[in-house]
Amino acid sequence: MSTSGLKKSTMILAGGAIFVALAMPFTQLGGTIGPSLLVSSAQAAEHGQGKGGADAQRGKGGAGEKAGGAQKGGHGSGIDKRVFRTSVSEDSDRPPWAGVKGGKAGGGGKPPGAGTKKGDLFGDMVILLRDENGEPVLIDGLVQVAAFIYEGTQLVPLLVDGKPVAIPYDAEGELATTMTIGEVTYDVFAAEVDLGRLSVSRSPSKVLQHALDEALAKLTSGTVTLDATGRLVVDGVTIDSPLENLALYDQYMTTGTLPNVTLPEGFDPASLLAAGADKTGIINVDTVVYINSILGINTSGTYYDFSSYDYDRAETWSDVTVTVLVLQPDGVTYKAEPVNVYETLFDGTDWVDATAGGADDFAAAANDYLQVIEFVHDNAVR
Repeated sequence: MSTSGLKKSTMILAGGAIFVALAMPFTQLGGTIGPSLLVSSAQAAEHGQGKGGADAQRGKGGAGEKAGGAQKGGHGSGIDKRVFRTSVSEDSDRPPWAGVKGGKAGGGGKPPGAGTKKGDLFGDMVILLRDENGEPVLIDGLVQVAAFIYEGTQLVPLLVDGKPVAIPYDAEGELATTMTIGEVTYDVFAAEVDLGRLSVSRSPSKVLQHALDEALAKLTSGTVTLDATGRLVVDGVTIDSPLENLALYDQYMTTGTLPNVTLPEGFDPASLLAAGADKTGIINVDTVVYINSILGINTSGTYYDFSSYDYDRAETWSDVTVTVLVLQPDGVTYKAEPVNVYETLFDGTDWVDATAGGADDFAAAANDYLQVIEFVHDNAVR
């Protein structure tokens, strides 16, 4: 079947390159660190806004029914140097220096007032090298900021033998502005993480609480099923509010359940995160770890444990069919036709996990759910 009339979400610019690099081993100009590391965000969970403190129990199945028991564990890392600047606007996701040569980008400590305003606390978000659970890689107590270079006007990861590298620190603990690899010297940059619509997670807790109350009122009023995109449905009506889905994601990842809601078979919490994100965006490990830290799913010293989460694209989507508008051979008219999601959107290509951990599985699942949501939305029968 011709799908020329169907819009397919693709990973472009730096985002696509970042996601491709997620499962690549990290080489830092002198040795391989660990079996397999992920390119991910700079925010450490040590700065998460706690909900119940470091000892609060999380997950109890966590990414639960789909994950087969993944739960928040005691993963923690002490980070002596963090990528923070004090001049970041509370309302902006973009560090002033993101995409600008390094210099003092990596030297800041905890900003004044951290812990009181989420906007201040999470203003600086850059791509880091992380392990298979999404935790930051530390060398000599320092987080490793992924090196990016400009190709024309595009900021793309600097890869050596297909592997991401980190920007070195100077003797004063500042990020270098150049790197020499072989005989080539590169101007290197840190790259920001853009949360887009998910930035609402920084709002006061009452905002998400109100959205959660609204969503739970719907979910407890009827029969809960799933639509073709994996979103929750009550008596045939999809819960499509991004804010409500983000609130449900927070609740589920924090407690391992949605109170008084019988979740349908096949439910995956990654779909909640996807439904809360920009339809045209991309979700990667950076997105997941940052959101978990901002929401308090990651708390002081501990990260959500994704080790039991496993994603199989073919198993999830190969039998899913959606009815969408398809451009006909005349190039003018459209017709509502059923199409197979796996073959049409993913070209029948499975996703292969190259790491032992589950953080990249969860991110890949969330991103696929997001692509399906966008695909159905853009080609819906109206």
